[in-house]
Parts: sequence; structure tokens; C-alpha cells
Amino acid sequence: MSTFVYGANVHANGIRQHYLRFGGQQGERKARPSVVIIPGITSPAVTWAFVGERFGLHYDTYILDVRGRGLSEAGATLDYSLDAQSSDVIEFAGALELKDYIIVGHSMGARIGARAAAIEPTGLSRLVMVDPPVSGPGRRAYPSKLPWYVDSMALARKGCSAQDMKAFCPTWTEEQLRLRAQWLHTCDERAIVESFEGFHTDDVFADFPKIRVPVLLMSAERGEVVLPEDVKEMEGLIGELAHVRVDNAGHMIPWDNEEGFYKAFGQFLGQHLTRVSQAC
Repeated sequence: MSTFVYGANVHANGIRQHYLRFGGQQGERKARPSVVIIPGITSPAVTWAFVGERFGLHYDTYILDVRGRGLSEAGATLDYSLDAQSSDVIEFAGALELKDYIIVGHSMGARIGARAAAIEPTGLSRLVMVDPPVSGPGRRAYPSKLPWYVDSMALARKGCSAQDMKAFCPTWTEEQLRLRAQWLHTCDERAIVESFEGFHTDDVFADFPKIRVPVLLMSAERGEVVLPEDVKEMEGLIGELAHVRVDNAGHMIPWDNEEGFYKAFGQFLGQHLTRVSQAC
């Protein structure tokens, strides 16, 4: 049985923000914390719906379309900076009156979550950073290259098949490729380029000491986005940090090892992300 409730838009931080909701019923606010999932650089909310289905068994779950992606607002003059993106999340939670919520951010979404957490927003209780890019001023470059994103988006804008997309994501399943081929065209190219450049100009390590909530860092066995030395440095900067490395997974962890991804949360969120909720 699906846990999907609805998709909607909210005006927050001066823009239209689109999201998908899983779990809690409309108008209902459960006692358990809410979860706000922030996808990566070219991942509209719909591509994380399979994760939302599992989270929805246990939590009132919201998956955001980051500005310039999916059905959220985009534009020739829209601010695509990390500061704007992190403010979006804080204002989104405020607009929906989330009193107790957890941010789960993947890749770029993890950097957004870290910047938001450093501001100490009201209601944020925990942060999960899933394989965050550790690039920045004076640091090694992010492993992926910009043409990979630009070329795949250009193909999607023309209209492409799952087989066409396989050239960019050779290990993905047919279903995963089909969804990416369908939705990638909704990513504003300037938003992607500016976010990618921000991977190398924004210093998220300066945000880490300001984070006052418990943090779970999840890293992938493959992909070399987060290395052991990065984990050690973050452990010295973040007051309360737990780390889990997911085996048999590259940067797109839930795509490569979905059950390993859920298992990695342990009880950090309050309960295990088992397939069947005892509360249902």
C-alpha cells in the first residue's frame, strides 16, 4: 500500500516551492518528528519517491524540489546560491509549521542541510548528511565533472529514452533510467552550473562547528566523495557526529543499495526504517 499522500506547492522564502508528502494524513500532525528530504543537484523530488514511500511508513515525510529543479520555481534572475537554498528549507518548515523535524540531505542536499543547521532554525532536531561533497576553497575537486550534468540535461531537453540515459548512468535499472529521462529536463541549467561551481567556492566546513543538533554522516563505499580523512576532520568539527559507511554503494546510495541505505540510519531517526511499521 502506498504511503504517498499528495504533491503541493507552498510560497516560502519568496518563491514557489513544490514538494511531495508521504506518511501523515492531510491536516494531521503526528507526535513523531517530520522528515524533510533534500535531494541532490539534478534530482527532482519525484526521483526520491521510492525513498519517501519507505519513510512514509514511519514519519510524516516531505521531499522538496530544490529551487530550479522539478516543479519548484526557476528563473533567469533567481538566486541559486547555497544561502538561498538553505533559507528555502528553513522557510519551508516554517510555512508548514513543522515544530519538530529532521533534515535528510543527499549530496548537494546535505550541504544545504548543513548550512541550514548552522543557522540553528527553530524546530530542527537532527541532521543526516548523505555523502556530502567535501570540495571547497583549497580542497580537492568534486569527483564528477560539469559536462556530465550539462550534456545529460541537453539530451533530456530534446527528449530521450531510458536507453539514451544509460550512457550517463550505466549501472541504473530500466525504471531508474526512465524516471531520470522523464524529469531531468526540469532542471534549470543555470541552477545546476551555479550549484556545481558552489561545490568549489562554498566552505561548508566553516558551517560544521556551528551545528548544534546531532548529525549522522552516511558515506558510500565507492565514488570517493567522502574519504576516511574527511570523516576524521568532520568528527573534530561537529559536536555530536555518528558515521556509517554503506557497502556496495556508490554516491547514489539508495539507488545502489536501497536496504543498506535504510539500515544505515539505525535508530538515529527514532526507530528503524523497517519495511512494515508497527504503528500502522
